Amino acid sequence: MAAFTLLRMDHLPSDPLLHILSFLDFRDLIHCSYVSRRLNELSKHNPLWKSLCSKHWLLTDADRLKSSGSWYCLFKQYYKDLGRYIQYYPDLKKAWEQLKSFLQQRCPRMIASLKEGATEVELNDIEAQIGYRLPEDYRCSYRIHNGQKLVIPGLMGSMSLSNHYRSEVLLDVETAAGGFQQRKGMRRCLPLTFCFHTGLSQYMALQPVEGRRMFESFYPCPDQTAQDPSAIDMFITGSCFLEWFTTYVHNVVTGEYPIIRDQIFRYVHDKSCVATTGDITISVSTSFLPELSSVHPPHFFFTYRIRIEMSSSASPDAACQLDSRYWKITTSDGNVEEVQGPGVVGEFPVMTPGKVHEYASCTTFSTPSEYMEGHYTFHRLACKEEVFQVAIPRFHMVCPPFREPVVRTKAASSYTPRLDDHDDDGEYCDGDGDDFGDLRGINMAALEGAWCPRHI
Repeated sequence: MAAFTLLRMDHLPSDPLLHILSFLDFRDLIHCSYVSRRLNELSKHNPLWKSLCSKHWLLTDADRLKSSGSWYCLFKQYYKDLGRYIQYYPDLKKAWEQLKSFLQQRCPRMIASLKEGATEVELNDIEAQIGYRLPEDYRCSYRIHNGQKLVIPGLMGSMSLSNHYRSEVLLDVETAAGGFQQRKGMRRCLPLTFCFHTGLSQYMALQPVEGRRMFESFYPCPDQTAQDPSAIDMFITGSCFLEWFTTYVHNVVTGEYPIIRDQIFRYVHDKSCVATTGDITISVSTSFLPELSSVHPPHFFFTYRIRIEMSSSASPDAACQLDSRYWKITTSDGNVEEVQGPGVVGEFPVMTPGKVHEYASCTTFSTPSEYMEGHYTFHRLACKEEVFQVAIPRFHMVCPPFREPVVRTKAASSYTPRLDDHDDDGEYCDGDGDDFGDLRGINMAALEGAWCPRHI
């Protein structure tokens, strides 16, 4: 009978053990270090912790050289400071780094407006001030950057029309705490952004009250048909801070949101919204404006930006001028309206090879979704009798999800706004509801000398 040989851990080769340990997360790796002296030594193997430092803290060789310690010590250092946020830190840190890298190339002035991260003590003090806990993903992001200085343009996107300008600043936590809401209809809501020109803010619900869900972000929209001023509808912009912020950053760095005059514009471009007729290509992007919209009464305001481009390879004889536009507008309830008119926003652009003409216009609807399509009519410069049409691709306009408050003291009225296209003069009506501009912590003197382009 063969003798039985006891295989001890100390006799096993290091390479297969290290390979097994490489599949463990940091918690399991630490637990293994208590099993035996051999595993204690192997569990501190530098390459294991290099991988974990990269995974959880996004650290590089340059970071380790600055620390002059091992990867294991560097991991412990970061965990001691940021360990409570380890679930959120990689995604938020990556989003911030991507955003800063993009802005450095496209909007460098915004980089200077970012504030250094808040400390744990500062965030704890804010929680004590408002009497409620901040969500962990929000705290994590504000440890990286404590929002933005009160300057223009705002980090969280802009919009400019003929007589309307919006630019949302990402509030630092101290200013946000100054605007913390406890009034009926907005109880336990913390502002995330603020626009100096419109008073518009996006808020985050710190408690599930008054029909809101815990930690979701939203634009408040007063119910203008209710007798009770605390009846406030909500346009939902995110289910939590992490989703809200990382989705926005993704749209910025991937080019979904265009950069216009050093500002981020929240136009959304559907890649299918492109049509080419002959040498001319039309593309469309759209944006919803919550500050000019309401749920009660139903009034949904959209702006769209159209790009008209003539191919650089077109013949000089193809030069032409736009004469008129035609729109076919279909709402979600099946109503169809046709609109015709001269030019676009009062202009009759001349197109030559390689030329690009862009313009923005706006429209309102009584339904939360609709689409538009149509064509432009051109004539050749060399022969005015040669008239032809260029297709405008179908593009959809859909407002974000909205929710009514739990209790409405008055049923919505039967008022239905007229479906209208405002190409001719770009004018529109603004609601006269509460604009939620009562952020007590904002120093309005900070606006002195602020740059504010009214027309883009």
